[in-house]
Amino acid sequence: MELHTLKPGFGAKKPRKRVGRGNASGAGRTSGRGEKGQKARSGGKVRPGFEGGQMPLYRRVPKSGFVSKKKLLKVNVYNVINLNKLNELFNDGDTVDIETLSKMGKNGKGLANKSSNLAGLKILGFGDITKKLNVKANAFSATAKEKIEAAGGTVTLV
Repeated sequence: MELHTLKPGFGAKKPRKRVGRGNASGAGRTSGRGEKGQKARSGGKVRPGFEGGQMPLYRRVPKSGFVSKKKLLKVNVYNVINLNKLNELFNDGDTVDIETLSKMGKNGKGLANKSSNLAGLKILGFGDITKKLNVKANAFSATAKEKIEAAGGTVTLV
């Protein structure tokens, strides 16, 4: 078997149905559109979701959930990292900022993204921290700030 000898399987390629070419063709007269009605007319399409006047499904089903415009447009969306992650990644006296976080991580991909449309780095207080770290970020949660300072580290707002 070689590339130039390959052919599609039997029945894989069917000829196009040519409608409106006389009654003998089997698709003459009404050309497979049936008798009368909106769908039989030229340009007779029904908009997506229209159910002939019945209350359409997208209006019958209850709505739930919400996605904020800020999140969609990525306005004030932070790179978020928790204290337990900082505790396992850094040693005593290290400086933690967006540059160091963007360089480290799996396959050099980084734990934080320095993208221009993101608001920066935010540190959250999940987990415990035992190391003295100098943390520079754009935002801190109140618990994160308390825990870093309690461990002997410093908190700097960028």
